[in-house]
Amino acid sequence: MRLIRVDHCDTGMTLGKTIYNERGSVLLAQGTELHKGLLKKLTQHGIHTIYIEDDLSEGIEVIDSIPIELRNEAVQVITEGLNTITSTTSNKNNLQNMMKSGRVVRSINKVFKDILSCLRENRTAINLLASTKIHDNYVYSHSVNVAIYSCQLALENGLLLKNIEEIGLGAMLHDVGKMYIDPNILNKPGKLTMEEYEEVKKHSELGYQTLRKIHEIPLPVAHCALQHHERIDGKGYPRGIIGEEIHNYSKILSVADVFDAVTSHRVYRPAVLPHKALELLYSGSGTQFESKQVQLFKGCIAIYPEGLTVKLDDGRTGIVSKYNFHAVGRPQIRIIKNEEDKEVIPYEIDLATNENLSLEIVEAAALL
Repeated sequence: MRLIRVDHCDTGMTLGKTIYNERGSVLLAQGTELHKGLLKKLTQHGIHTIYIEDDLSEGIEVIDSIPIELRNEAVQVITEGLNTITSTTSNKNNLQNMMKSGRVVRSINKVFKDILSCLRENRTAINLLASTKIHDNYVYSHSVNVAIYSCQLALENGLLLKNIEEIGLGAMLHDVGKMYIDPNILNKPGKLTMEEYEEVKKHSELGYQTLRKIHEIPLPVAHCALQHHERIDGKGYPRGIIGEEIHNYSKILSVADVFDAVTSHRVYRPAVLPHKALELLYSGSGTQFESKQVQLFKGCIAIYPEGLTVKLDDGRTGIVSKYNFHAVGRPQIRIIKNEEDKEVIPYEIDLATNENLSLEIVEAAALL
């Protein structure tokens, strides 16, 4: 099985994994033979990458860290939740609104506990980077991704279950303040003006003020919204606090937040390759991020997951066939095309071996 872009698909290819729409209904079932009409339908639904089964990728298994049905449910819950919270807290805090907010928190807690259960049962590197994306609204899907990354990082920290659940709730709700920001600014394709950037920065304080008023939300959860852009060296916002003044939850969340943000395609910039995103985290280790969290995060994620089609700097194309936990960013590759972009009899190379250390992955189209 391998992941490729829809616009790279040929008629007659076989769908490798079932695709669901945003409501959780089956859009296309595994095993479906693809044709132009179906590929056009996928594009119309905002689906740009899919898994296919073919002889080239035979034997390569792709295991979801979180079942797609659960991720869909989580996105639906957070979508409804953020909208409900911001609408009820914008109005008078009467009993009815308090009850609505309480139901939202319980729903989010429930879906996060299901996510946590999956991660505890399957303690392997998280594969979210190569997930088929069917949700257009960045804030909602980003919130779920950050919750999953933060949960895994909290597990790596050996935190108590109660603390992990609070981090998960904080991660799911950390960007609630963006619901109050003009979407034209949030989705602006060009560089923000100074005034626009200052407006966006308000989301941290707005999120905190919203969450701290909800009785069911512990104060540390509200601080996740407030502090996720703070930096260890005090150069973050909104308050410029430093080091130990920053809550441990926020130290974990900030690493997950930045990694998911930079590896996601946005209207104003393309996604960066995962190993470059990890380099970005390391460059901020000890200044922007707590060094311990960056080091632990490195072991949490599958930088280049199995099934991903990649291109090397020598021009060859291959499929990630095995993830090397001892050398993140340097997986085993099944070469399927040579330097001249012509198909070859597939063969394996390991980027972690001495003979291949000079090779670099320069393109993973399905991630961009």
